[in-house]
Amino acid sequence: MSTPLSDNAFVPVTDAIDLIGRGADEILKREELEARLKLDRPLRIKAGFDPTAPDLHLGHTVLLNKMRQFQDLGHQVIFLIGDFTGMIGDPTGKNATRKPLTREDVLANAQTYAEQVFKVLDRERTEVRFNSEWFGQMSAADMIRLASQHTVARMLERDDFAKRYAAQQPIAIHEFLYPLVQGYDSVALKADVELGGTDQKFNLLMGRGLQEHFGQHAQVVLTMPLLEGLDGVNKMSKSLGNYIGISEPAIDIVTKTMKIDDTLMWRWIELLSFEITLAEVSQLRRDIDQGTLNPRDLKLRLAHELASRFHGPAAAEQAVAGWNAAVRGEGDTSALPITAVAVPRDGIRIAALLTAAGLTASNSEASRKLKERAVRIDGEVFEDAQRLFAPGFQAVLAVGKRTFVRISLTAAD
Repeated sequence: MSTPLSDNAFVPVTDAIDLIGRGADEILKREELEARLKLDRPLRIKAGFDPTAPDLHLGHTVLLNKMRQFQDLGHQVIFLIGDFTGMIGDPTGKNATRKPLTREDVLANAQTYAEQVFKVLDRERTEVRFNSEWFGQMSAADMIRLASQHTVARMLERDDFAKRYAAQQPIAIHEFLYPLVQGYDSVALKADVELGGTDQKFNLLMGRGLQEHFGQHAQVVLTMPLLEGLDGVNKMSKSLGNYIGISEPAIDIVTKTMKIDDTLMWRWIELLSFEITLAEVSQLRRDIDQGTLNPRDLKLRLAHELASRFHGPAAAEQAVAGWNAAVRGEGDTSALPITAVAVPRDGIRIAALLTAAGLTASNSEASRKLKERAVRIDGEVFEDAQRLFAPGFQAVLAVGKRTFVRISLTAAD
């Protein structure tokens, strides 16, 4: 847990910088951060999150993890919920104007965010703020004065705006306001450091400029890389389906983590793990290169850590035990949660059952897997395409080595 800053006085600034810099893409400016870490006060660390969807996933926790590391060094973090900016819609990375959310959508999503962040952050060293606190009180004249701080030409320096302008794609006037209002958040909160993804750099630097305009010391900007999702290629995103939600069951967190490839494993360890230090990573790499450590075992360690963080040690142990039983044939599969699958009263054949259980996308894929001898029931290869499975049947179905589910068949109405 976090320790007051005065109790952390023995931590050398170089060690603090090493921890803060773990996985970071860029620190602007490093010398300013070093100077502020020497101040005899907790720093104010800000990160903003627009409540555009109800649930957080591991990609969001890259910033949360960095915030927690600041907390462990004794600093105060500000989890800023952009309930005002969320109604504008951040255009970052978009090639078209994004539809703004309604006030009701924003508030509903914000509530779930506030409930989830303390799975990572220390509640006692976290301020949860909403930027409607100050923007809701701004007059139209105030907003015009804020908008006068930058030119259209300056806004078009932002890569996504420049591309859309060159392609003659529409850019709504309110989208130009987004970097300004995000930057003004730093003024309102007197932030010492602001964290954001690499795609947010323009907006974060806007905060530095506005703070200087309003007579404040310019914040340090720390950017974090965007976490690749389960496909190892694209940014983790719910819309792409390559994500792990932090509210998903522990067994799903373990199962999905075990599916990532070995290259992505190192990236996830760097950005998501608290338990595996950078010094240990070097040794682990050597162990794997020398053949004394199976990458699967290290991946399982990471999966256990993530499941434990979001669901507690007991649930993580049960999930790992279930995975070992289903995939490695070690232990009792009763550790796996049961998924009820409704089937006709006169039964269902294996191809349709695999599809109904979510293990295959279609009956034709299921039939192909059956012919490839890739289907197992309770660990045994299954090939009988005509067998009927009736309500009351329970088993662990698996397709391949890593995709499985423990099912219980019920009668469809």
